[in-house]
Amino acid sequence: MFRRQALRHTAALILLPGCASFPGPEPLRVHVVDLESLDGLGEALELRFRCVLRVQNPNDTDFGFRGASIELQVRGSAFATGVADLTGVVPAFGELLVPVPVSASVANLARLAIGLFTGTDRPKVDYALRGRLGSARFASTGEIALPAWGSGPGIPS
Repeated sequence: MFRRQALRHTAALILLPGCASFPGPEPLRVHVVDLESLDGLGEALELRFRCVLRVQNPNDTDFGFRGASIELQVRGSAFATGVADLTGVVPAFGELLVPVPVSASVANLARLAIGLFTGTDRPKVDYALRGRLGSARFASTGEIALPAWGSGPGIPS
Protein backbone atom coordinates (compact mmCIF):
# COMPACT_ATOMS: atom_id res chain seq x y z
CA MET A 1 0.00 0.00 0.00
CA PHE A 2 2.74 2.43 0.98
CA ARG A 3 4.68 1.61 -2.22
CA ARG A 4 1.66 2.33 -4.42
CA GLN A 5 1.15 5.74 -2.81
CA ALA A 6 4.86 6.52 -3.11
CA LEU A 7 4.77 5.48 -6.77
CA ARG A 8 1.72 7.72 -7.47
CA HIS A 9 3.34 10.70 -5.74
CA THR A 10 6.60 10.15 -7.61
CA ALA A 11 4.76 9.96 -10.94
CA ALA A 12 2.86 13.16 -10.12
CA LEU A 13 6.10 14.97 -9.24
CA ILE A 14 7.69 13.86 -12.50
CA LEU A 15 4.72 15.04 -14.62
CA LEU A 16 4.17 18.33 -12.76
CA PRO A 17 7.04 20.31 -14.38
CA GLY A 18 5.74 19.30 -17.80
CA CYS A 19 2.36 20.88 -17.06
CA ALA A 20 3.98 24.03 -15.76
CA SER A 21 5.75 24.56 -19.09
CA PHE A 22 2.44 24.97 -20.98
CA PRO A 23 1.88 28.68 -21.47
CA GLY A 24 -1.34 30.07 -20.04
CA PRO A 25 -3.39 32.80 -21.62
CA GLU A 26 -1.80 36.23 -21.81
CA PRO A 27 -3.36 38.87 -19.54
CA LEU A 28 -5.83 41.38 -20.94
CA ARG A 29 -4.44 44.84 -21.72
CA VAL A 30 -6.62 47.58 -20.24
CA HIS A 31 -6.04 51.35 -20.56
CA VAL A 32 -8.05 54.50 -19.91
CA VAL A 33 -8.99 56.21 -23.18
CA ASP A 34 -11.44 58.83 -21.92
CA LEU A 35 -12.77 60.35 -18.72
CA GLU A 36 -16.05 62.25 -19.13
CA SER A 37 -17.91 64.31 -16.55
CA LEU A 38 -21.47 63.12 -15.86
CA ASP A 39 -23.58 66.22 -15.17
CA GLY A 40 -26.30 66.10 -12.57
CA LEU A 41 -25.28 62.82 -10.98
CA GLY A 42 -23.69 62.26 -7.62
CA GLU A 43 -24.08 63.63 -4.13
CA ALA A 44 -22.94 66.97 -2.71
CA LEU A 45 -19.48 65.69 -1.76
CA GLU A 46 -18.72 63.67 -4.87
CA LEU A 47 -18.54 63.99 -8.62
CA ARG A 48 -19.39 61.28 -11.14
CA PHE A 49 -17.47 60.42 -14.28
CA ARG A 50 -17.62 57.86 -17.06
CA CYS A 51 -14.25 56.15 -17.37
CA VAL A 52 -13.92 54.53 -20.81
CA LEU A 53 -11.53 51.59 -20.92
CA ARG A 54 -9.96 50.03 -24.00
CA VAL A 55 -9.70 46.28 -23.38
CA GLN A 56 -7.43 44.33 -25.71
CA ASN A 57 -7.39 40.53 -25.85
CA PRO A 58 -4.03 39.18 -27.13
CA ASN A 59 -5.27 35.56 -27.00
CA ASP A 60 -6.68 33.25 -29.66
CA THR A 61 -9.97 32.70 -27.79
CA ASP A 62 -12.80 35.11 -27.03
CA PHE A 63 -12.98 36.46 -23.46
CA GLY A 64 -16.50 36.74 -22.07
CA PHE A 65 -17.09 38.74 -18.90
CA ARG A 66 -19.80 39.90 -16.53
CA GLY A 67 -19.12 42.91 -14.35
CA ALA A 68 -16.31 45.42 -14.00
CA SER A 69 -14.64 47.00 -11.00
CA ILE A 70 -11.92 49.67 -11.16
CA GLU A 71 -9.78 51.87 -8.94
CA LEU A 72 -8.14 54.90 -10.55
CA GLN A 73 -5.20 56.76 -9.01
CA VAL A 74 -3.98 60.07 -10.39
CA ARG A 75 -0.50 61.37 -9.61
CA GLY A 76 -0.07 58.61 -7.02
CA SER A 77 -3.23 59.46 -5.03
CA ALA A 78 -6.66 57.85 -4.93
CA PHE A 79 -8.97 59.56 -7.41
CA ALA A 80 -12.05 57.48 -8.25
CA THR A 81 -13.59 54.03 -7.94
CA GLY A 82 -16.45 52.39 -9.76
CA VAL A 83 -18.32 49.23 -10.62
CA ALA A 84 -20.59 48.27 -13.49
CA ASP A 85 -22.94 45.33 -13.92
CA LEU A 86 -22.38 44.77 -17.62
CA THR A 87 -21.66 41.83 -19.87
CA GLY A 88 -19.60 41.59 -23.01
CA VAL A 89 -17.15 39.63 -25.09
CA VAL A 90 -13.69 40.78 -26.10
CA PRO A 91 -13.01 38.90 -29.35
CA ALA A 92 -9.86 36.87 -29.87
CA PHE A 93 -7.06 39.21 -30.97
CA GLY A 94 -9.56 42.06 -30.70
CA GLU A 95 -10.57 44.94 -28.50
CA LEU A 96 -13.63 46.49 -26.89
CA LEU A 97 -14.45 49.86 -25.30
CA VAL A 98 -16.00 49.42 -21.85
CA PRO A 99 -17.60 52.41 -20.04
CA VAL A 100 -17.52 52.26 -16.23
CA PRO A 101 -19.17 54.95 -14.09
CA VAL A 102 -16.87 56.11 -11.27
CA SER A 103 -17.21 58.38 -8.24
CA ALA A 104 -14.57 60.83 -7.03
CA SER A 105 -14.83 62.54 -3.65
CA VAL A 106 -14.47 66.29 -3.36
CA ALA A 107 -11.52 65.72 -1.00
CA ASN A 108 -9.69 63.69 -3.67
CA LEU A 109 -10.44 66.36 -6.26
CA ALA A 110 -9.22 69.15 -3.94
CA ARG A 111 -5.98 67.28 -3.23
CA LEU A 112 -5.46 66.75 -6.96
CA ALA A 113 -6.21 70.41 -7.77
CA ILE A 114 -3.77 71.64 -5.11
CA GLY A 115 -1.12 69.31 -6.49
CA LEU A 116 -1.70 70.51 -10.04
CA PHE A 117 -1.56 74.20 -9.09
CA THR A 118 1.48 73.89 -6.83
CA GLY A 119 3.37 71.37 -8.97
CA THR A 120 4.36 71.40 -12.59
CA ASP A 121 1.34 72.40 -14.63
CA ARG A 122 1.01 69.61 -17.19
CA PRO A 123 -2.03 69.16 -19.42
CA LYS A 124 -1.80 65.40 -18.90
CA VAL A 125 -1.32 63.58 -15.63
CA ASP A 126 -0.04 60.12 -14.75
CA TYR A 127 -2.59 57.51 -13.76
CA ALA A 128 -2.53 54.01 -12.35
CA LEU A 129 -5.49 51.75 -13.00
CA ARG A 130 -6.27 48.43 -11.43
CA GLY A 131 -9.38 46.36 -11.35
CA ARG A 132 -11.26 43.35 -12.52
CA LEU A 133 -13.18 42.56 -15.67
CA GLY A 134 -15.21 39.44 -15.01
CA SER A 135 -12.73 36.97 -13.56
CA ALA A 136 -9.63 38.67 -15.01
CA ARG A 137 -7.62 41.09 -12.88
CA PHE A 138 -5.61 43.85 -14.55
CA ALA A 139 -3.32 46.77 -13.78
CA SER A 140 -1.92 49.48 -16.05
CA THR A 141 -0.39 52.93 -16.05
CA GLY A 142 -0.41 55.82 -18.48
CA GLU A 143 -1.29 59.47 -18.99
CA ILE A 144 -4.67 61.10 -19.39
CA ALA A 145 -6.07 64.61 -19.58
CA LEU A 146 -8.48 65.29 -16.75
CA PRO A 147 -11.94 66.49 -17.77
CA ALA A 148 -13.06 70.03 -17.15
CA TRP A 149 -15.42 69.71 -14.18
CA GLY A 150 -19.00 69.97 -15.34
CA SER A 151 -18.19 70.10 -19.05
CA GLY A 152 -17.85 67.56 -21.85
CA PRO A 153 -15.38 64.78 -22.55
CA GLY A 154 -11.73 64.83 -21.54
CA ILE A 155 -8.96 64.57 -24.07
CA PRO A 156 -7.77 60.97 -24.30
CA SER A 157 -4.07 60.18 -24.39
